[in-house]
Order: sequence, then structure tokens, then C-alpha cells
Amino acid sequence: MSNNSTSKMITSTQGSTLADVLERVLDKGVVIAGDISVSVGSTELLSIRIRLLISSVDKAKEIGINWWEGDPFLNSKTQNLLENNQKLQERISSLEADLRSLKALNPTQTETIEAKS
Repeated sequence: MSNNSTSKMITSTQGSTLADVLERVLDKGVVIAGDISVSVGSTELLSIRIRLLISSVDKAKEIGINWWEGDPFLNSKTQNLLENNQKLQERISSLEADLRSLKALNPTQTETIEAKS
């Protein structure tokens, strides 16, 4: 067994900084799993399954987890999309109302217009 004075053995008594622990956790990832069950007598009232993964974004992508990329509520463009959707819904309602009023005024002419399109 070689005794190298430059190598350092890490033991559980040595302190680690919070940054060191966080770096290790995010690099490797941590999975926490548990089940909670609430029962009265032999009747189960509530059952909760908890699964938690803590990792860096890079590590999560590496293992195939990327659900946040497609979640519209986590996307910065969500508010803009909601506003555009609302404007389009209002425009459709207005166009439908205009079409109904045109049909009511002159049913034969609107039938001719619809047949051409």
C-alpha cells in the first residue's frame, strides 16, 4: 500500500461546505420516494405516493426528463399566447355575429356568397 502524502482521504468527520454537498447532489441526483397512508381501523382513508427527484437540469435531460420544456405555464410566452387566444376568440365571435346578421338581412344573397366560397 502506497503512502502518498498528496492524496487526501475524505472521512465522515471532515466537514463539507454546503456548496460541496449541493454540487454532489446536483451532479449525481437524489431520488426520494415514500408512501403516506391514513387509515382508521382497517379502512384506508387516504393514500399518497411521493416521488421526488433532485438533480441539475443537465442531469435531468441526460436521464430523459424534460417535461418543463413543453409546459405552457412554465414558458415565458404563456401570457402572450393567452392574450392572442383571447383576441382571436373575440374576433371569431364578432365575425359569427356579422355573418348571422347578414343572413338575416338577405338570406338568398348570403347563400350565393357561401356557394362561391
